[in-house]
Amino acid sequence: MAKADPLSTTEEEFWRSLMRIVLTIPRHLDDHLVRATGINANEYQTLVSLSEAPDGELRMTDLANATGLSGSRMTRLVDDLQARGFVTKRASALDGRGNVASLTVAGLRKLKAARRVYISSVRALVFDHVDRPATKDAADALSAIASRLQDRH
Repeated sequence: MAKADPLSTTEEEFWRSLMRIVLTIPRHLDDHLVRATGINANEYQTLVSLSEAPDGELRMTDLANATGLSGSRMTRLVDDLQARGFVTKRASALDGRGNVASLTVAGLRKLKAARRVYISSVRALVFDHVDRPATKDAADALSAIASRLQDRH
C-alpha cells in the first residue's frame, strides 16, 4: 500500500480534475454519439474492438475485457447490437461453449459513420483545450498510471 502522506495542493488538484473528467466525459461522449448516430460510447467501443480483431470477431470474454465491461453487460450489449444488425453472435467453433461476436457489414458502416462524431467530440471535449506539449506530458503520466494498474490484474 502506498504511503498515506497528505496530497500536495497540485496532487489534490490533479486528482479532483481527473475524477471530474472520468465522470463527465463519458456522459458528454454518449450524448454526442447517441444524438448523431444512435449508438452510445460502449457500443462504439465494441464495434471498434471487433473491427480491429482478426476476421472482425472476438470471443465474448475477450470483447468484454477489451471494452472494460462485465461479461453480463457485454452479453446484453451484443444482443442489442445483434438485434440492430451490427453484429452476429454464434457458438465458438473451438470449444462450442463460448460465444463469438462478429462485426457485420452494417456494423462496419455504423462504425465509420460514428467515427467522425467520436473524433470531433473527443477533440471538442479534450484536445481543443490543451496544447501539444501538455498533451504529451499528460499522455506519458496517464500511460504510466494505466500500465501500473493493468500490471496489478
